[in-house]
Amino acid sequence: MTASGQFEEIDFDVEEALALVKEGGAPVPDDSGSTGASRPVPSPAGGAASRKDPAEHQDAEQHTATPWQRARTIAGRAPRRPDTAVSVTLDAALGLVLAAPLAALSDLPSFDTSAMDGWAVAGPGPWDVRAEGVLAGHGVPQRLTDGEAVKIATGARIPQDTSAVIRSEHGRTDEKERLYATRDVVHGQDIRPRGQECRSGDPLLPPGTLVTPAVLGLAAAAGYDTVAALPRPRAEILVLGDELLTEGLPHDGLIRDALGPMLPPWLRALGAEVIAVRRLGDDAEALRKALKNSGADLIVTTGGTAAGPVDHVHPILRRLGAELLVDGVEVRPGHPMLLARLKENQHLVGLPGNPLAAVSGLLTLAEPLLRTLAGRAAPESYTLPLQDGVHGHPYDTRLIPVVLRGDRAVPLHYNGPAMLRGIAVADALAVVPPGGARTGQELEILDLPWAMAGIEVCFT
Repeated sequence: MTASGQFEEIDFDVEEALALVKEGGAPVPDDSGSTGASRPVPSPAGGAASRKDPAEHQDAEQHTATPWQRARTIAGRAPRRPDTAVSVTLDAALGLVLAAPLAALSDLPSFDTSAMDGWAVAGPGPWDVRAEGVLAGHGVPQRLTDGEAVKIATGARIPQDTSAVIRSEHGRTDEKERLYATRDVVHGQDIRPRGQECRSGDPLLPPGTLVTPAVLGLAAAAGYDTVAALPRPRAEILVLGDELLTEGLPHDGLIRDALGPMLPPWLRALGAEVIAVRRLGDDAEALRKALKNSGADLIVTTGGTAAGPVDHVHPILRRLGAELLVDGVEVRPGHPMLLARLKENQHLVGLPGNPLAAVSGLLTLAEPLLRTLAGRAAPESYTLPLQDGVHGHPYDTRLIPVVLRGDRAVPLHYNGPAMLRGIAVADALAVVPPGGARTGQELEILDLPWAMAGIEVCFT
């Protein structure tokens, strides 16, 4: 969003917006190890109570939230499951992480091969060309003697005593089937010697390597049918809210569920195996049973993280004895998000119900947690300058959708917490510090998982 005064797209209240205008921004929240900074006390009408001197708030009820960067760090420290490595066929390994070193099972190539279509020749020319040729995939060819040549295909086994391979375009034959080179012939040219790339037993890739299409190709070439990999973390999605429709147009106070269709592929893009999507409405007992009986490594809930009459997530977590690791984050949209540990190796990420706020929660808490569980390395952080200035929240970090154009990040409109028009065309989210950012200011960029990898690769 440009700095043109579009406050209707920002999820902070009127008093905070006025404070931003009057004060010209706010300092970055302290991240010295505290769980969060003091926040405004919610008023019965839903706005924020007027701010007073800190001394007047010492005995008042306050909501604490975790600074955004610290929340990501906490989520990334989730303990990895004590699973042993699983053996995965190559066609199922894409996107996993190697759990053991990948060493060559044979020499590459495993025999001397031709690098080009042409002729294998022995000794100096001209050469008499044999009638039969040598093709890839056939057995050991007959050896050559000096003055002999044989037509050969790329990848075919080199006959014994071959001096060089002459490319098709670098030789000619006469009517007597004698071969002449049209340029100098260098001994060993266009021959791939056995073991040129590696010898059997050579280390190829270390554990922790992400299995990409190229890694699959290398593993196959090196003789593997399966690889040892860390299994995908299992995720279960619990969609909360009686007001949600799964089809048709909104009507009579009911709205379409945007998160049910969006979250499963997004979590798969972040490396999870989605084992279930369950719609529980606003039934507290159904939520309790679902959490108690889930076998997922990560449970993701939608909505119900605030303190309204049907917001059951906090009370149910207390009943189950869960440990709250993050209870609110100093970020907009999405500040009511939470992270809890249900069991030693089971976590819950509670997402706000607004769609863009839920995206914020995914990238703040679910992404680093799933990355750790899957054994993936953290991506290198980077910054880009903004093409246009953006408003910030007075006290919290903001995440806004951007498109990347050359060496600039272009803020997008429709970036309110309930809006998806901006994120639907975005390449990334820009991390806006409290108080906003000016044109040209360098901001950290969070890539969306499909923006760089491509849809098919990302969601496989």
